[in-house]
Amino acid sequence: MTHKHTNALINETSPYLLQHAHNPVNWEAWHPDVLERAKEEDKLLIISIGYAACHWCHVMEKECFEDESVAKVMNKDFINIKIDREERPDVDQIYMDAIQMISGQGGWPLNIVALPDGRPFWGATYVPKDNWIKSLEQLAELYKKDKPRIEQYATDLTNGLQAINLVENSTDNEHYTLEQLDVAVQNWSQYFDTFLGGHKRAPKFMMPNNWDFLLHYATSTNKSDIMDFVDTTLTRMAYGGIYDHVGGGFSRYAVDTKWHVPHFEKMLYDNGQLTSLYAKAYAVTKNELYKNVVTETITFAKEELLDSNGGFYSSLDADSLDKNNTLKEGAYYVWTADELSNLLGDHFEVFQTYFNINSYGYWEEDNYVLIRDKNDEEIAQKFNIPVDSLRKHIKNNLRLLKTEREKRPKPRLDDKILTSWNGLMLKGLVDAHRYLDENEYLQLAIKNALFIEQEMIKADGSMYRNHKQGKSTINAFLDDYATVIDAFLSLYEVTFDEKWLNLSKNLLDYSIAHFMEKESNMFFYTSDKDLSLIRRTIEIDDNVISSSNSMMAINLFKFHKLYPEEDYGTIAKQMLKNIQKDFDRRAQGFSNWLHLVLFLNQSFYEVAILGNDHKTMAQEIAKVYIPNSILIGAQQDGTISLLKNRAVPGKTLAYVCIEGACKLPVSSSDDVLEQFETMQH
Repeated sequence: MTHKHTNALINETSPYLLQHAHNPVNWEAWHPDVLERAKEEDKLLIISIGYAACHWCHVMEKECFEDESVAKVMNKDFINIKIDREERPDVDQIYMDAIQMISGQGGWPLNIVALPDGRPFWGATYVPKDNWIKSLEQLAELYKKDKPRIEQYATDLTNGLQAINLVENSTDNEHYTLEQLDVAVQNWSQYFDTFLGGHKRAPKFMMPNNWDFLLHYATSTNKSDIMDFVDTTLTRMAYGGIYDHVGGGFSRYAVDTKWHVPHFEKMLYDNGQLTSLYAKAYAVTKNELYKNVVTETITFAKEELLDSNGGFYSSLDADSLDKNNTLKEGAYYVWTADELSNLLGDHFEVFQTYFNINSYGYWEEDNYVLIRDKNDEEIAQKFNIPVDSLRKHIKNNLRLLKTEREKRPKPRLDDKILTSWNGLMLKGLVDAHRYLDENEYLQLAIKNALFIEQEMIKADGSMYRNHKQGKSTINAFLDDYATVIDAFLSLYEVTFDEKWLNLSKNLLDYSIAHFMEKESNMFFYTSDKDLSLIRRTIEIDDNVISSSNSMMAINLFKFHKLYPEEDYGTIAKQMLKNIQKDFDRRAQGFSNWLHLVLFLNQSFYEVAILGNDHKTMAQEIAKVYIPNSILIGAQQDGTISLLKNRAVPGKTLAYVCIEGACKLPVSSSDDVLEQFETMQH
């Protein structure tokens, strides 16, 4: 196919950047030499940030960046930089903070106009064509006529960006208490939607770390009302249109309050985290719905996102071609009543009730998004059929729909492999194996872990962020390290293969050496080997993905249990003290940090198992949800201090310890669980 225009993005690997490679805009990727050229030519920068699955990014591309009259304005007075936010979250974070300071809100596409040195002074998200042209012409004119004014504004904004990123080293002697935590959760609970789950708002994001913490909190403090809320949320999410009932897996968020109409993009990071969450919730409740969600979500990830090398791709686009060959959001996923009736024949009536092919499930333009609002027992009773029979019929119906749907044009795939998102998916697979006792998930997990080890970890112990078509590029950021450390440690807990423990510890030590700010014990998002932009960001807020600092703090806390002679515990506790003043104000924004509050205020168990049957006993213990524990094991004495001088020939024994002080050894998993019970009370 011949193209009228081709720009420098043609040399990139990111699918998002490649989507813009034939725009008439002279786009370039983010490179230090581009900034140098901007300084030499004294040209303003347009920095436009998005990602491949972003619907409004596509809209703005079509309206503005494919238009020659727009390109003419952009190319004349500006140097134009396109950024894939998933490849360069370090740059995205800074400019996202900038736009929120400028306009009070953020989102993608994120369009920034900056001085030649990268300091921002103007920003907007989606802008229609005429407004975009007008804004750029005014900004170019202002820069020519009144440069000092723009420079002053950029200086003030930069000072603000640096100030909001400061984390002070707290001298608090006290840790956040359980009583304080109860109050913080109580304040948070006023936002709970106890009928439809999640928070009382639209759009509704799934927030895995919120529900993961509340599951931990409810079970460890016996708060049945909180457990009911978590149950309601997980059930409603699994019933909603946000969950793909036909092919498995979740979309990114719902635009309404009942989880019905999703923003149809499907991201690896959501599905990795939700696999973990539903596996844990299954361990607590034994709810078959949660088990099915885990199974179907892994099937989706395996079928749609898994590369032959064991790595997982990033996402599926929200848009796909409809019947008229037009790119349309959700076209791949929605159904008309006529289509369903023709496909399902006699089975349509039950299916129609089950998935609300009625006013409750209607979306737009004769299309329905499948959504449940009743459990299987209620539907079976209504039609006077056995529950097992209903489930079998629905399963067959969905299989038929899947076959039919596969004839449609598929959503576009973002086939870059990101280290941190693979870390989240790896953790999901490990948790699925752990709590569902399914060996296939362990095999998938090991294959993914080997991919990360072989392709993403460099000889010097550092990591890459990104992999595509056999090439790994871009130095990893803190979230890459944090998620992989966690996933490798979790993989060690279900295999007792010390290789994963050692790799995890090496990455932790590398992070301390190259990411940590010594004064505060917090971690920068970028390593000391990378070029610093306006600031080195310290990420502390838990969003849809937990903050890299909260993940690191938990990693450090757990490693302190295995290596008490190291400084890990001191660092983790200091990090928590630095942040805890924010918990009262907005607990939901720090939910991953709050696990540490529970770990420090309640008993945390190290369980060491030695002997020929150590793996069997460990699996029996592991499938019980005990978040305040860490499992270690070996056939004979191991290298960790807790595994030294404890093996007894011919016996398999488990030692339950707190801070290295152990109870008398026991020889069955039931005895171990009983010891937990007695130590808690």
